[in-house]
Amino acid sequence: MSLRQYEYALAVAEQGSVTAAAELLHVAQPSMSQQIRALERELGVTLFARTPTGLVPTVVGRAFLREAQVAVNAARRATATARAGAEDLEGELVVTAELGFGTRQLPSALAALRRRFPLLEVTVFEEPNAAELDRLCRRGVIDLALKAECHQSPDDAHRLGEEEFVVVLGAGHRLLAEDRVQLGDLAGEPWIRFDRDSALDAVLSAVLTGGELTVARVSQTATAVRWAADGLGVTLVPASTVPQGYGHLVRSLSPVVSQPVIAVLRRDAGPAETALLELLGQESWQGAAVPV
Repeated sequence: MSLRQYEYALAVAEQGSVTAAAELLHVAQPSMSQQIRALERELGVTLFARTPTGLVPTVVGRAFLREAQVAVNAARRATATARAGAEDLEGELVVTAELGFGTRQLPSALAALRRRFPLLEVTVFEEPNAAELDRLCRRGVIDLALKAECHQSPDDAHRLGEEEFVVVLGAGHRLLAEDRVQLGDLAGEPWIRFDRDSALDAVLSAVLTGGELTVARVSQTATAVRWAADGLGVTLVPASTVPQGYGHLVRSLSPVVSQPVIAVLRRDAGPAETALLELLGQESWQGAAVPV
Protein backbone atom coordinates (compact mmCIF):
# COMPACT_ATOMS: atom_id res chain seq x y z
CA MET A 1 0.00 0.00 0.00
CA SER A 2 1.14 3.53 -0.71
CA LEU A 3 0.08 7.05 0.17
CA ARG A 4 -0.73 7.58 -3.50
CA GLN A 5 -3.30 4.77 -3.30
CA TYR A 6 -4.75 6.39 -0.18
CA GLU A 7 -5.06 9.68 -2.06
CA TYR A 8 -6.76 7.93 -4.99
CA ALA A 9 -9.30 6.24 -2.67
CA LEU A 10 -10.04 9.52 -0.90
CA ALA A 11 -10.58 11.26 -4.23
CA VAL A 12 -12.96 8.54 -5.44
CA ALA A 13 -14.96 8.87 -2.20
CA GLU A 14 -15.12 12.65 -2.63
CA GLN A 15 -16.04 12.64 -6.33
CA GLY A 16 -18.24 9.55 -6.45
CA SER A 17 -16.54 8.12 -9.51
CA VAL A 18 -13.14 6.97 -10.69
CA THR A 19 -13.35 9.13 -13.81
CA ALA A 20 -14.02 12.35 -11.88
CA ALA A 21 -11.33 11.47 -9.32
CA ALA A 22 -8.80 10.85 -12.09
CA GLU A 23 -9.60 14.23 -13.64
CA LEU A 24 -9.24 15.91 -10.25
CA LEU A 25 -5.79 14.42 -9.67
CA HIS A 26 -4.71 14.67 -13.32
CA VAL A 27 -4.01 10.96 -13.77
CA ALA A 28 -5.23 8.44 -16.30
CA GLN A 29 -8.52 6.78 -15.42
CA PRO A 30 -7.32 3.21 -16.15
CA SER A 31 -4.30 3.74 -13.91
CA MET A 32 -6.49 4.91 -11.03
CA SER A 33 -8.90 2.00 -11.47
CA GLN A 34 -5.98 -0.41 -11.38
CA GLN A 35 -4.58 1.16 -8.21
CA ILE A 36 -7.96 1.01 -6.44
CA ARG A 37 -8.37 -2.67 -7.37
CA ALA A 38 -4.83 -3.41 -6.19
CA LEU A 39 -5.54 -1.67 -2.89
CA GLU A 40 -8.72 -3.70 -2.37
CA ARG A 41 -6.90 -6.95 -3.18
CA GLU A 42 -4.14 -6.16 -0.72
CA LEU A 43 -6.62 -5.24 2.00
CA GLY A 44 -8.92 -8.16 1.20
CA VAL A 45 -12.03 -5.96 1.34
CA THR A 46 -14.34 -4.01 -0.94
CA LEU A 47 -13.92 -0.30 -0.38
CA PHE A 48 -16.63 1.00 -2.72
CA ALA A 49 -20.11 -0.11 -3.73
CA ARG A 50 -21.59 0.84 -7.10
CA THR A 51 -24.98 2.61 -6.85
CA PRO A 52 -27.19 4.43 -9.37
CA THR A 53 -25.69 7.72 -8.20
CA GLY A 54 -22.07 6.57 -8.33
CA LEU A 55 -19.49 4.87 -6.14
CA VAL A 56 -20.03 5.11 -2.38
CA PRO A 57 -17.76 3.75 0.37
CA THR A 58 -18.83 0.56 2.07
CA VAL A 59 -18.94 0.37 5.87
CA VAL A 60 -15.41 -1.05 5.85
CA GLY A 61 -14.45 1.53 3.26
CA ARG A 62 -15.58 4.42 5.44
CA ALA A 63 -13.54 3.13 8.35
CA PHE A 64 -10.48 2.73 6.12
CA LEU A 65 -10.89 6.18 4.58
CA ARG A 66 -10.97 7.88 7.97
CA GLU A 67 -7.57 6.45 8.82
CA ALA A 68 -6.28 7.05 5.28
CA GLN A 69 -7.11 10.74 5.68
CA VAL A 70 -5.09 10.85 8.90
CA ALA A 71 -2.12 9.21 7.14
CA VAL A 72 -2.28 11.59 4.17
CA ASN A 73 -2.50 14.63 6.46
CA ALA A 74 0.50 13.39 8.43
CA ALA A 75 2.51 12.96 5.25
CA ARG A 76 1.66 16.47 4.11
CA ARG A 77 2.71 17.88 7.48
CA ALA A 78 5.99 15.96 7.31
CA THR A 79 6.69 17.47 3.90
CA ALA A 80 5.88 20.94 5.17
CA THR A 81 8.16 20.52 8.17
CA ALA A 82 11.03 19.39 5.96
CA ARG A 83 10.68 22.57 3.91
CA ALA A 84 10.29 24.88 6.87
CA GLY A 85 13.70 26.48 6.70
CA ALA A 86 12.63 29.35 4.46
CA GLU A 87 9.66 31.30 3.18
CA ASP A 88 8.81 28.55 0.68
CA LEU A 89 6.97 26.55 3.36
CA GLU A 90 4.44 24.36 1.56
CA GLY A 91 1.77 21.88 2.53
CA GLU A 92 -1.70 22.00 4.03
CA LEU A 93 -2.66 23.51 7.37
CA VAL A 94 -6.04 22.40 8.75
CA VAL A 95 -7.59 24.88 11.18
CA THR A 96 -10.91 24.48 12.98
CA ALA A 97 -12.74 27.16 14.93
CA GLU A 98 -15.50 26.36 17.37
CA LEU A 99 -18.55 28.21 16.12
CA GLY A 100 -18.72 31.75 17.48
CA PHE A 101 -15.14 32.09 18.69
CA GLY A 102 -12.33 33.98 16.98
CA THR A 103 -14.61 35.39 14.30
CA ARG A 104 -12.68 38.66 14.15
CA GLN A 105 -9.23 37.47 15.21
CA LEU A 106 -8.77 34.33 13.11
CA PRO A 107 -9.13 35.92 9.63
CA SER A 108 -6.62 38.62 10.53
CA ALA A 109 -4.10 36.10 11.85
CA LEU A 110 -4.54 33.84 8.81
CA ALA A 111 -4.01 36.77 6.44
CA ALA A 112 -0.72 37.55 8.18
CA LEU A 113 0.25 33.86 8.01
CA ARG A 114 -0.40 33.76 4.25
CA ARG A 115 1.76 36.83 3.75
CA ARG A 116 4.57 35.09 5.60
CA PHE A 117 4.11 31.74 3.83
CA PRO A 118 2.40 32.45 0.47
CA LEU A 119 2.71 28.85 -0.76
CA LEU A 120 0.98 27.40 2.30
CA GLU A 121 -2.50 25.94 1.67
CA VAL A 122 -4.84 26.66 4.58
CA THR A 123 -8.14 24.85 5.09
CA VAL A 124 -10.49 26.38 7.67
CA PHE A 125 -13.87 25.15 8.84
CA GLU A 126 -16.21 25.85 11.75
CA GLU A 127 -17.44 23.09 14.06
CA PRO A 128 -20.55 23.81 16.16
CA ASN A 129 -20.34 20.62 18.22
CA ALA A 130 -17.82 20.91 21.06
CA ALA A 131 -17.61 17.13 21.60
CA GLU A 132 -16.93 16.48 17.91
CA LEU A 133 -14.20 19.11 17.90
CA ASP A 134 -12.53 17.47 20.88
CA ARG A 135 -12.69 14.09 19.13
CA LEU A 136 -11.07 15.48 15.98
CA CYS A 137 -8.31 17.04 18.08
CA ARG A 138 -7.58 13.73 19.81
CA ARG A 139 -7.36 11.91 16.48
CA GLY A 140 -4.79 14.36 15.14
CA VAL A 141 -6.93 15.38 12.16
CA ILE A 142 -6.69 19.09 13.03
CA ASP A 143 -3.46 21.08 13.12
CA LEU A 144 -4.85 23.93 15.23
CA ALA A 145 -8.21 24.23 16.93
CA LEU A 146 -9.61 27.50 18.27
CA LYS A 147 -12.21 26.84 20.94
CA ALA A 148 -13.82 27.85 24.20
CA GLU A 149 -12.05 26.70 27.34
CA CYS A 150 -13.88 24.07 29.36
CA HIS A 151 -13.18 21.60 32.18
CA GLN A 152 -12.08 19.01 29.60
CA SER A 153 -9.54 21.27 27.87
CA PRO A 154 -6.09 19.65 27.53
CA ASP A 155 -3.31 20.72 29.87
CA ASP A 156 -1.13 21.87 26.97
CA ALA A 157 -3.77 24.25 25.56
CA HIS A 158 -2.70 27.84 24.94
CA ARG A 159 -4.97 30.47 26.45
CA LEU A 160 -5.41 33.45 24.11
CA GLY A 161 -7.80 35.69 26.01
CA GLU A 162 -11.52 36.26 26.49
CA GLU A 163 -14.49 36.58 24.16
CA GLU A 164 -16.92 39.08 25.70
CA PHE A 165 -20.61 38.42 25.13
CA VAL A 166 -23.15 41.14 24.38
CA VAL A 167 -26.93 41.19 24.32
CA VAL A 168 -28.79 41.84 21.07
CA LEU A 169 -32.17 43.56 21.38
CA GLY A 170 -34.99 44.21 18.95
CA ALA A 171 -35.57 47.62 17.42
CA GLY A 172 -37.51 49.78 19.89
CA HIS A 173 -36.70 47.54 22.88
CA ARG A 174 -36.99 49.39 26.22
CA LEU A 175 -33.42 48.45 27.25
CA LEU A 176 -31.85 50.23 24.27
CA ALA A 177 -32.09 53.38 26.38
CA GLU A 178 -29.39 51.92 28.68
CA ASP A 179 -25.63 52.04 28.04
CA ARG A 180 -25.19 48.67 29.76
CA VAL A 181 -27.86 46.08 30.44
CA GLN A 182 -28.14 44.38 33.82
CA LEU A 183 -28.63 40.64 33.52
CA GLY A 184 -31.52 40.88 35.94
CA ASP A 185 -33.32 43.26 33.58
CA LEU A 186 -33.58 40.45 31.02
CA ALA A 187 -35.80 38.34 33.27
CA GLY A 188 -38.98 37.35 31.50
CA GLU A 189 -37.59 37.98 28.02
CA PRO A 190 -38.04 35.32 25.29
CA TRP A 191 -34.65 33.92 24.23
CA ILE A 192 -33.04 32.88 20.98
CA ARG A 193 -30.55 30.15 21.89
CA PHE A 194 -28.08 27.83 20.15
CA ASP A 195 -27.68 24.10 19.61
CA ARG A 196 -27.64 22.34 22.97
CA ASP A 197 -24.24 20.70 22.40
CA SER A 198 -22.50 23.98 21.51
CA ALA A 199 -20.17 26.09 23.64
CA LEU A 200 -22.32 29.12 22.83
CA ASP A 201 -25.36 27.59 24.47
CA ALA A 202 -23.27 26.50 27.44
CA VAL A 203 -22.56 30.19 28.12
CA LEU A 204 -26.28 30.99 28.00
CA SER A 205 -27.09 28.05 30.29
CA ALA A 206 -24.65 29.41 32.86
CA VAL A 207 -26.25 32.87 32.72
CA LEU A 208 -29.95 32.02 32.62
CA THR A 209 -31.92 30.79 35.62
CA GLY A 210 -33.65 27.97 33.77
CA GLY A 211 -37.20 29.27 33.64
CA GLU A 212 -36.84 31.46 30.57
CA LEU A 213 -38.88 30.90 27.44
CA THR A 214 -36.81 29.65 24.49
CA VAL A 215 -38.53 30.73 21.28
CA ALA A 216 -35.90 29.41 18.85
CA ARG A 217 -32.64 27.50 18.64
CA VAL A 218 -30.26 28.35 15.82
CA SER A 219 -26.90 27.10 14.56
CA GLN A 220 -25.35 30.40 13.47
CA THR A 221 -24.62 33.57 15.43
CA ALA A 222 -25.59 35.76 12.46
CA THR A 223 -29.04 34.13 12.43
CA ALA A 224 -29.47 34.76 16.15
CA VAL A 225 -28.54 38.43 15.70
CA ARG A 226 -30.93 38.94 12.77
CA TRP A 227 -33.84 37.26 14.52
CA ALA A 228 -33.24 39.22 17.72
CA ALA A 229 -33.11 42.44 15.68
CA ASP A 230 -36.50 41.54 14.17
CA GLY A 231 -37.99 41.27 17.65
CA LEU A 232 -38.35 37.49 17.99
CA GLY A 233 -36.44 37.49 21.28
CA VAL A 234 -33.14 38.51 22.85
CA THR A 235 -29.84 36.68 22.51
CA LEU A 236 -26.24 36.71 23.75
CA VAL A 237 -23.39 36.40 21.25
CA PRO A 238 -19.65 37.05 21.28
CA ALA A 239 -19.10 40.71 20.45
CA SER A 240 -16.81 39.83 17.54
CA THR A 241 -19.59 37.90 15.77
CA VAL A 242 -22.06 40.80 15.45
CA PRO A 243 -22.46 41.57 11.72
CA GLN A 244 -21.98 45.06 10.32
CA GLY A 245 -25.10 47.18 10.66
CA TYR A 246 -26.42 45.74 13.92
CA GLY A 247 -24.23 47.60 16.41
CA HIS A 248 -27.02 50.02 17.40
CA LEU A 249 -29.02 47.07 18.77
CA VAL A 250 -26.18 45.70 20.89
CA ARG A 251 -25.45 46.47 24.54
CA SER A 252 -22.71 45.36 26.92
CA LEU A 253 -23.72 43.41 30.00
CA SER A 254 -23.31 44.04 33.69
CA PRO A 255 -21.82 42.00 35.17
CA VAL A 256 -19.64 41.20 32.17
CA VAL A 257 -20.21 37.79 30.58
CA SER A 258 -17.12 36.35 28.92
CA GLN A 259 -15.62 33.03 27.87
CA PRO A 260 -11.90 32.14 27.83
CA VAL A 261 -10.62 31.12 24.39
CA ILE A 262 -7.81 28.61 23.85
CA ALA A 263 -5.81 27.22 20.95
CA VAL A 264 -5.05 23.50 20.84
CA LEU A 265 -2.19 22.36 18.63
CA ARG A 266 -1.65 18.84 17.39
CA ARG A 267 1.20 16.87 18.86
CA ASP A 268 4.59 17.58 17.27
CA ALA A 269 3.25 20.84 15.84
CA GLY A 270 5.16 22.18 12.85
CA PRO A 271 6.27 25.71 11.97
CA ALA A 272 2.98 26.74 10.37
CA GLU A 273 0.92 25.89 13.46
CA THR A 274 3.46 27.57 15.72
CA ALA A 275 3.47 30.71 13.58
CA LEU A 276 -0.34 30.88 13.56
CA LEU A 277 -0.46 30.48 17.33
CA GLU A 278 1.97 33.38 17.67
CA LEU A 279 -0.14 35.56 15.38
CA LEU A 280 -3.35 34.70 17.24
CA GLY A 281 -1.67 35.69 20.48
CA GLN A 282 -0.98 39.13 19.00
CA GLU A 283 -4.66 39.73 18.27
CA SER A 284 -6.91 41.66 20.67
CA TRP A 285 -9.21 39.37 22.65
CA GLN A 286 -10.57 41.87 25.16
CA GLY A 287 -13.47 44.31 25.08
CA ALA A 288 -16.77 44.43 23.30
CA ALA A 289 -16.04 46.55 20.23
CA VAL A 290 -19.00 46.05 17.89
CA PRO A 291 -19.28 47.17 14.23
CA VAL A 292 -21.97 49.80 13.81
